[in-house]
Amino acid sequence: MNTVVSGIRSTGKLHLGNYFGALKNFVRMQHENQCYFFIADYHSLTTHPTPENLHGSVKQVFAEYLACGLDPEVATLYVQSDVPEIPELYLLLNMNAYLGELERCTSFKDKIRSMPNNVNAGLLTYPTLMAADIIIHKANKVPVGKDQEQHLEMTRTFAGRFNRLYKVDFFPQPVAYNFGEQLVKIPGLDGSGKMGKSEGNAIYLSDEPKAIRKKVMKAVTDGGPTEPNQPKPEPIQNLFTLMNVVSSADTVEFFNEKYNSCVIRYGDMKKQLAEDIIAFTDPLRLRIEDILSNTDYLRKVAERGAEKARESASRTIKEVRNIIGFKPF
Repeated sequence: MNTVVSGIRSTGKLHLGNYFGALKNFVRMQHENQCYFFIADYHSLTTHPTPENLHGSVKQVFAEYLACGLDPEVATLYVQSDVPEIPELYLLLNMNAYLGELERCTSFKDKIRSMPNNVNAGLLTYPTLMAADIIIHKANKVPVGKDQEQHLEMTRTFAGRFNRLYKVDFFPQPVAYNFGEQLVKIPGLDGSGKMGKSEGNAIYLSDEPKAIRKKVMKAVTDGGPTEPNQPKPEPIQNLFTLMNVVSSADTVEFFNEKYNSCVIRYGDMKKQLAEDIIAFTDPLRLRIEDILSNTDYLRKVAERGAEKARESASRTIKEVRNIIGFKPF
């Protein structure tokens, strides 16, 4: 059985893109592997959240993943900061991480451009913290998106360097987890790109029906087709892509026929799409609200997850300390 580790961003709420992009696969994956899912609250400190925002975001995301089907009886679900072995391994890995390779990291260079007044050490050493998150459980598989592939390669570098430096075969060099299928890319409502928090084009799983209707009715469209069977421009194709994942096949076929016949009314299509999104997200929204209101349950799940994660992490860090030479007299 594979050991799989995946970090969950602690900033922002989950949206339809998160759900159809990876979360559905996480729910399935937990029954086929030994999975560790963690809320990456240490990572969020690079953007300096307030204490209230940090705590609230972690609680929100924790509840949302539980509501969507992550099972704490099957997988290990925990908060990163509840496992002190992670920052210890992060420190040890930093001792053998070189400035040049960290500065060449694409995500670091992107942050320098976008946040020139906040180029902190946490951003520079982000890859070593990510590596510590992964190899603290000696994971051999990691589900990653395209934007994280370089970080995974650096994790392999740090794990391999540790093994060579101390002449051991201790850390596996993890590879990307292949879900065995093409991940669904959910577009945003602004006519281009993918759905995302920073783009301001997302529909969140916790959105109220009124908010969803308002967002969908503002989705970008055009003047309509002028010829039968005309190719759909990107904003219109985006609406059909959304409809494909939340609506019935008959509904999609109906509006496709209207489009190809040049008689489609985008207002009608968006009204139908909004109602279908609401029908899909409302059960999730209600579960999220129920879990968020049950603080005792959340606390018990987080404590049990931390206990399970520390069982694994403490074994690793004990062996690492011994390999490096930290031993009692």
